Amino acid sequence: MNNKLFVGNLSFKTTENDLQDAFSAFGTVTETNLMMDRATNRPRGFGFVTMGTPEEAEKAIEGMNGKELDGRALTVNIARPREERPAGGGGGRGFGGGGGGGGRREFRGGGRDRY
Repeated sequence: MNNKLFVGNLSFKTTENDLQDAFSAFGTVTETNLMMDRATNRPRGFGFVTMGTPEEAEKAIEGMNGKELDGRALTVNIARPREERPAGGGGGRGFGGGGGGGGRREFRGGGRDRY
């Protein structure tokens, strides 16, 4: 069994120290990681806690899964390896947007009358 636990449904105000404190009741916490959004640098609502032994990890799952922390019921289970995602990026944007224009003449502003 793995010592690394996935912890989901975290409040955005929960800190790594809060996780350390909550999980240390079940054994030695060797590492805590809160996942942050790269663009906004805000928490994503989940993280990982690594316990000292598989037995401590099992105790932590039993003790913390469904328990409230900062007003949220936690989801705690064994962390699975990250799934491979296809290379590349972007997402289905297709071609760039157009520029507007058109509309009623008096709202387009700019030029003078042509008559």
